[in-house]
Amino acid sequence: MLQFIKNFLPQQKGTYIIGGSIRDLLLGRVPADYDIACAGDPEKFAKKTLARSGGHFVRLGKSEQVIFRVISGGMIFDIASLNGASVEEDLKKRDFTVNAIAYDLYSEKMIDCLGGLKDLADEKVRMVSDNIFQKDPVRLIRAYRIGARLNFKIELRTTEAIAFHIKLLKNIAGERIRAELLSMLDASASYPYLTQMANNGLLGEIFPGLGRLKGCFQNNRHPYDLFEHTLSAFEHLEIILNKPEDILPDISSDIYRYIEKAKPPLIKCAILTHEIGKPLIKTIDSNGKYRFYGHALKSARMAQTIGQKLRFSNQEQRFIHCIVRHHMIPMYLFKAYEKKTSIKKRIIRFFKKCSDITPAVLLAAMADTKAKQDKMTCQGTNMISFLKMLLYDYFTNYRLVNAQPPLITGHDLIHVFGLAPSPLFKKILELVDEAKLTHAVKNRSEALELVNDYLAAIHE
Repeated sequence: MLQFIKNFLPQQKGTYIIGGSIRDLLLGRVPADYDIACAGDPEKFAKKTLARSGGHFVRLGKSEQVIFRVISGGMIFDIASLNGASVEEDLKKRDFTVNAIAYDLYSEKMIDCLGGLKDLADEKVRMVSDNIFQKDPVRLIRAYRIGARLNFKIELRTTEAIAFHIKLLKNIAGERIRAELLSMLDASASYPYLTQMANNGLLGEIFPGLGRLKGCFQNNRHPYDLFEHTLSAFEHLEIILNKPEDILPDISSDIYRYIEKAKPPLIKCAILTHEIGKPLIKTIDSNGKYRFYGHALKSARMAQTIGQKLRFSNQEQRFIHCIVRHHMIPMYLFKAYEKKTSIKKRIIRFFKKCSDITPAVLLAAMADTKAKQDKMTCQGTNMISFLKMLLYDYFTNYRLVNAQPPLITGHDLIHVFGLAPSPLFKKILELVDEAKLTHAVKNRSEALELVNDYLAAIHE
C-alpha cells in the first residue's frame, strides 16, 4: 500500500508521510487521509502532487496553519509545513508515539525517534511527553479512541497522566469532545475502554450526572447500583449490536442495515444516559421500596442537555432523547402482555410514536433487561422473548404496511362524507391508519365503512 501511495507523491527532499496516516499504513489499514509534512514550500509540493495525480486542490485553514488539500481518485492528501525546524522536532510535538512516526519520501526510510514502531508491535498507546494533555486536553479522550479503534492497551504512565489531568477537559469545545467520543464508541469493542474512562472519572466529565449513579441502589431484584447497571447494559448493547444474528437470525440482515443507518455510537450514548435522572427523583414509599417516578423523562432531558453541550446535531439529540424517553414502554407492554391483555393497538401506537427509532428503543430495552441480574430470571427470559417478538413484528409487518399508501385521505372525508376540514380529520385518519396497521381493515372499502360507523356513533 505504501508503494502505491508513493506513486502519487513527488520524491522531494524534506517531505514526509507523517502521523496517523503512516501508522495506519504500517498496520495494513487504509487511512481516511494522508498527512504530508514539508520542510520546504507546502503549496509548491501540493501543486506538484496535483500535476502528478490529477484531481483538485483546496486551501484550508488560517494563515499560520494552512493546509493544502489535494483530492484525487478518492484519496485525500493534506499537505502542510513541518511543525518545527526538523521532522524530529515535529514528531516530538505530537500526541502518542504510534502517531509520531514519519516516512521520508526522498530517502525512503522510516523516522522513529520516540519508539513508535516498537509500540505498534507491542500494541500500546503511549504519550510522547508528560505535557501532551496540557497542550491539548482532547487527547485525554483520544488515547481511548485510538486504543478502542486499534484494540491497543493504554500504557500505565499514560493512564496515570490522564487521571491527573481530567479536569482540563472543561477547557475543550464540545464539538471536539463529541468527535473523539463518537469515534471511540464506533469501535466494535469499546466497552473495555469505556470502563477505564468510567473508573478514572473521565466518563463522568463527559456525561455529568453519571457519578451520582454510584451507590444508588434500586430494589432487591436489582443486585447492582445504577452505575454498575449502566456499564453492564452498555456491554450487553455492544454485544447485541455486533452480532444481531444471535438475537433474531431470520431478520438479522434487516437489523444489520438498521444499525448501520442508525449509527451505533448514538444508541450507546442513549444507554449511558438512560438511568441518569434516577438519583434526582428517588423516593421511598410506605412499604420501604424505592420509587423512580418519571425517571425516563428526567433522564431524557438530562441527556438532551448533555447533547447540546457536546454540540450534537438536533437530529442526533432527538434520536437519543427518544430512546431514553421511551425505553420503559416495552416493559409496560410486556406487563400487559403477561396479564393476557390485548395490546395490539398499544404496540402500534408505540411503533408510531417512536417511528424509525423503534428498533433502537427495543435493542436498548433488551440490553437494559439483560443487565438487571447476573443470571436471567424466568421473567427476564420472557421479556427478551417479547422484545424479539416486537422487533420481528416491526420489520416483517409494521414497516411494510406503514409504507403503503393511506387507504383514505382528507379528500375522501370532504367528498365522500361531506365533512368540512377540522381537528376531527386528524382523529379519523389516525383511526383508519391504526386499523390498517392492526389489520382490522384491509382495503379502501373496509376503511370507508369504518369511518361511516364512527361518524354514526359520534352523532347518536
